[in-house]
Amino acid sequence: MSKVIKIPKGLDIHLFGEAKKEIKSLSDVSFALKPLDVIGVTPKLLVDVGDKVQVGSPVFYVKQNPKVKFVSPVSGQIVEVKRGAKRVIEEIRITADGLDSAVDFGKQSIAELSGEQIREKMWESGTWALLRQRPYDIIPDADATPEYIIIKGFDSAPLAADYDLLVKGQKAAMQVGIDALKKMTSKPLYLSINKNTGEEIKGLQNVEVLTFEGKHPYGNVSVQAQRIKPINKGMRIWYLTVMDLVAIGRLFLDGKYYAKTIVALTGEEVKNPCYFETTKGINLRKMFEGNVSDKHLRYISGNVLTGTRVESDGYLGYYDTQVTVIEEGDYKEGLGWMMPGFKKFSISKTFLKGFTAFCSKKPVHIDSNIHGGQRAYIFTGDFEKVVPLDIYPMQLVKACLTKDIDRMEELGIYEVDAEDFALCEVIDVSKTDVQAIVRSGLELMREQGL
Repeated sequence: MSKVIKIPKGLDIHLFGEAKKEIKSLSDVSFALKPLDVIGVTPKLLVDVGDKVQVGSPVFYVKQNPKVKFVSPVSGQIVEVKRGAKRVIEEIRITADGLDSAVDFGKQSIAELSGEQIREKMWESGTWALLRQRPYDIIPDADATPEYIIIKGFDSAPLAADYDLLVKGQKAAMQVGIDALKKMTSKPLYLSINKNTGEEIKGLQNVEVLTFEGKHPYGNVSVQAQRIKPINKGMRIWYLTVMDLVAIGRLFLDGKYYAKTIVALTGEEVKNPCYFETTKGINLRKMFEGNVSDKHLRYISGNVLTGTRVESDGYLGYYDTQVTVIEEGDYKEGLGWMMPGFKKFSISKTFLKGFTAFCSKKPVHIDSNIHGGQRAYIFTGDFEKVVPLDIYPMQLVKACLTKDIDRMEELGIYEVDAEDFALCEVIDVSKTDVQAIVRSGLELMREQGL
């Protein structure tokens, strides 16, 4: 029996538009790798426009981590390298030829390989980039070793994809992925699940299973890591999802880069929210065509709290297994501050029915309107209600704003990531971009080499 860990604080936001448990096929000819999806990556191109690629062909390597490569999810041709300000590479676009020809990295048994050989295979095949490190949420150094590894078996974000459905029938690949990590690092592996997790994930071997109970963000890595062993200065841990395990396992079972994925299309403005079996980096236009309302919409690769805004013809984020569509909140409210807020989601009892919506498990309507403008920070004690970490969240945000490195260290900057403050953003009466503030603090610490 797995150990049960209860998380006492948090907030579940119940929204309309949960994906039905049906999977459709989605294909396109347009794909893209987006280096900006991955924190701390400066890409060095290995291809030019017009070059032919296969599934698994290297497209760029990481300047700060040269052994780590990003590879093509499809076979076809490089058609565009889109650059932004200061010639920063935003997208490497690929037109698929439909042949799915792939680089053969060779089938191999984990038992026949050393830990170093497993690392080399992951570097060359592009699967090393599936690993992420805390602190900073970056790709680990190629030669690094973590204190321990967390494998996420569920997601607690609003309308999150069902991980059991995403990895259905892939237990053998997941087990090979675990065995590869175990041999490569010899460090403790923890599998986080919740009470709804199915037997395929629960039944994985050679890993310590931890059952978490609570409300969002109990599925966040930071919350789980603090209950395992808090991250202190100089300490590094890794994490990945069970879907990433599948890709690692399939590399050794099939000898090829596994770029297939299943994505949940969610949100109140989606006519038929469901799951799509597709390929990483796909253009999302066909997913939306005829399947969303005619309102002014916001398209998000990811969930409503931490996802990235994309256009209706944008591309799936590198790590994303969810796409969300909500109404754009670009309207103004007359005397909005004077109204009782009957239909507004709120944690304040002064908002009457809004507070009832907060307490209820019934879905609520939420758009991107922030209902007000930025104002001075005041101590309300609300942040502490939704951040189940042993920190002072408001004080840490202020330390990030003032770039006080010593204070940030004292307040636990190494234990957190921007996503842990997403709920603070929802309830913040000051209407500030809390996640961006925390991310700026983390980037300052990373730049200092701390």
